Amino acid sequence: MDRKIYMNNLYDYYGELLTDKQRKYFEDYYFNDLSLGEISSNMDVSRNAVYNQLKSALDRLEFYEEVLHLYEKSLRIKSLIRNLDSELILKIEELI
Repeated sequence: MDRKIYMNNLYDYYGELLTDKQRKYFEDYYFNDLSLGEISSNMDVSRNAVYNQLKSALDRLEFYEEVLHLYEKSLRIKSLIRNLDSELILKIEELI
């Protein structure tokens, strides 16, 4: 389950960088919880074609994270924010 959540988070950051086909397969598999067989039947392609596209999408998402680190940075920022005291948070909100 942790891997699924991780990939969904990467998709939130980098999903627009995938091809239309990769996005469709990713969304069907991860968001709509369809099996590879169901996706292949719906798209009228082989199960292997779906697997290859999905694998390629996952590889690309992980590559983008390795290069850009947007997800990792967001986790670090959230951690820092949680450790702020309430007075400092109020000052930051005033500035925003």
